[in-house]
Amino acid sequence: MKRKIAFISEHASPLASLGGVDSGGQNVYVAELAKHLASAGHHVDIFTRWEDPKLPKVIDWENNIRVIHVKAGPVGLLPKEELLPFMPEFKEDMIEFITSEKINYNLIHANFFMSGLVAMWIKEALDIPFVITFHALGYVRQIHQGKSDKFPAERIEIEKQIVQYADAVIAECPQDKSDLIEYYDTPVDKITIIPCGFSSKEFYPMNKEIACTLVGLKTDEKILLQLGRMVPRKGVDNVVRSLGKLKNSGVPYRLVVVGGETDDPNPMACPEIARLLQIARAEGVEDMVTFVGRKNREMLKYYYCAADIFISTPWYEPFGITPLESMACGTPVIGSNVGGIKYSVVDGKTGFLVPANDPEALASKVHLLVSNPALHQQMKKASIQRVKENFTWQKVAVSVAELYKQIQVPALVSKSRTQETINKKSQAA
Repeated sequence: MKRKIAFISEHASPLASLGGVDSGGQNVYVAELAKHLASAGHHVDIFTRWEDPKLPKVIDWENNIRVIHVKAGPVGLLPKEELLPFMPEFKEDMIEFITSEKINYNLIHANFFMSGLVAMWIKEALDIPFVITFHALGYVRQIHQGKSDKFPAERIEIEKQIVQYADAVIAECPQDKSDLIEYYDTPVDKITIIPCGFSSKEFYPMNKEIACTLVGLKTDEKILLQLGRMVPRKGVDNVVRSLGKLKNSGVPYRLVVVGGETDDPNPMACPEIARLLQIARAEGVEDMVTFVGRKNREMLKYYYCAADIFISTPWYEPFGITPLESMACGTPVIGSNVGGIKYSVVDGKTGFLVPANDPEALASKVHLLVSNPALHQQMKKASIQRVKENFTWQKVAVSVAELYKQIQVPALVSKSRTQETINKKSQAA
């Protein structure tokens, strides 16, 4: 059965440039899952907050996919931590669009807790069932960020409400499932583990020398790559400090940091870059660190392929798509032994797992891998094999579509209820 699906991703548009504070894995997840569902014949409308006044309300983005910009607060960029008060307006604008267009969605797939809140309200109004992928949980974030967490305190209670109303909850890894059960009393039978994925059309191995030439890096240096959102919890400072342990090893290391708010590295526009520069100076490794700014997705594979090692050592990570992309390019990963990274990276086989915030442990594994070419080659092959067998977006989309099938009966109710609401609105007009 081909379905008509409404995605909600209130702050993470599939059209956004990646690498900024609020642009990362969720944007990729929404875009790639929608594309693969659409290629299987499903119709997907992605509802996201209107941030760019130059963009139209509706964009026919890809075959069977539309991006619908929802009025929720001022049209313009706002930090996601400030969006919760605008969710009632998001819900009203979305319902208005559904009813005016006379659309009968089979289900809603919400992404993040605010999208889940909107989906919960729409389920109450129109009887449209919903699935949710949280991408991050407020309770876990609060444990690791404490007072620096700027989300409203009610986030956790909202999430607890959502898991009770949702028809299904997608956990991205076993740790995510454990957290949903332990901290949110999520019914076990509602949870399905479906990981994130990578696109083999976008990410694949290529010659290191060619990749280095394309991104302007030297081929005689050992390149360590950090790529992703530039926020403190990603632990890039840990990678910079590990260089301090490696600087006298006799190996020419180069840390390349991809990400930021602008295409060129700008400490004024990205406070995290400014902070990391200070740490690099304090460690005496400023000349070993290169910030390259935000890059479009077409360029990312060249950075992955130019690197000898991809490093991702966040304090916590609900899943983490970048390690998959790196492994798909044949670049081993050294990552924190947390969340989804400890699920995707097989310690000692496709890379290494280290404690978060432990530059000495990280430096030790970097040196071990760089000084052992045979081990590096083994991990390269094992990385490619693991992601191809377990983490393609095609496999993810098949699993998600199977989950959607289990929500078939409530979808029949939603059609009549939605049509009833549409009819009432039409009569009122």
